Amino acid sequence: MTIVRRIKAPAAKVYAAITEPTQMLLWWGPDAGPTLRAEADVRPGGRFSIVFRLLNGDEHNPTGVYREVVPDRKLVFTWEWPGMPERESLVTFLLEPFDGGTKLTLIHENLPDEEARESHEAGWSGLIEKLIAFLGDAKWAS
Repeated sequence: MTIVRRIKAPAAKVYAAITEPTQMLLWWGPDAGPTLRAEADVRPGGRFSIVFRLLNGDEHNPTGVYREVVPDRKLVFTWEWPGMPERESLVTFLLEPFDGGTKLTLIHENLPDEEARESHEAGWSGLIEKLIAFLGDAKWAS
């Protein structure tokens, strides 16, 4: 599954938004529900854990391990759901600068079936839209 979006923000701001827990808390998740906790040890072998609540009240806690970290350019990590280690998959964020912003390519590999692919595609699409809105509204320094 691959999603590509152009974002009117420098790659450094996009990277910070997807790696810094204080920023992740402000926008992470597939819908308008809140992000309750975000932890990220952004280095190869470091772990992350995110807890978010959907508007329907369901809470989710994906976790994973960073496999590749290239600041402002590339982030690769495993994607795991607690209690379902057999469903581990791989997520890649690629950030490519272009005039006026960043081309973000999100690739999610090794999903177990079509239902999981469709569910994750919908979730990631919502998350990227929230990221774009956050970056448009963000008032922090570059």
